[in-house]
Amino acid sequence: MYLAEETQWWYAGMRSISLGLLAQVRGRLGMNGRMRTLDAGCGTGNNLKHLTGSGPGLGVDLSDEALRFCRSRGVAVARADLLALPFSGATFDCVTSFDVLYHRWVADDDAAVREMARVLKPGGLLLARVPALKMLWGAHDEAVHSRHRYTRGELRRLLESSGLEVIRASYCNTLLFPVLLLRRTLDRATGRHGSDVGFLPAPFEHLFRALLEAEAAIVRHLSFPFGASVVAVARKRLLAT
Repeated sequence: MYLAEETQWWYAGMRSISLGLLAQVRGRLGMNGRMRTLDAGCGTGNNLKHLTGSGPGLGVDLSDEALRFCRSRGVAVARADLLALPFSGATFDCVTSFDVLYHRWVADDDAAVREMARVLKPGGLLLARVPALKMLWGAHDEAVHSRHRYTRGELRRLLESSGLEVIRASYCNTLLFPVLLLRRTLDRATGRHGSDVGFLPAPFEHLFRALLEAEAAIVRHLSFPFGASVVAVARKRLLAT
């Protein structure tokens, strides 16, 4: 992951989609200033590195190995569980969760979202991205310890149940959906094991990344009706005055 996150087609393309959607929502709401961001489940820290361009950022993760990689990137991190974040309420302007809530380590996704909402300031934004659609379940999900693949409606309800207002929600990794569906179907038929996220021959790397970059431009204006992932941006409601 550490070696792949900056340039590999899936990591780079999905980051463009997610951060593009976040930027679109920020612009729509007039939130153009610097933001203090928490990346909840930061992995080896590449997304956090990109997020710090908009203001100070902090990452948390349970993996000591991941945190060592984060420190080698020069980003600020701490060891913490999503279900018990060591921060006071209303601390951050933005909280991000990139492919974390689906994981078996997160035993209760409702509780995790409530905890992320707790540390958000009123009016702050939560970005959540998760793998989508049970029909895509395959060897990759087993390899990366998936617990669940979500529909857009499920992710929306998960966020709304914590009192958040969903501003945008869209499927993504849509243009490659037929390829992924075929791959996962063949995995189930052949009994293949292991993740299918990795570096491809250069022509496919360039093509697949270009398709995701195209989606990043489109999703700023339109939501996709299906895809291999689903991403949503929600806002914590302002306090009544």
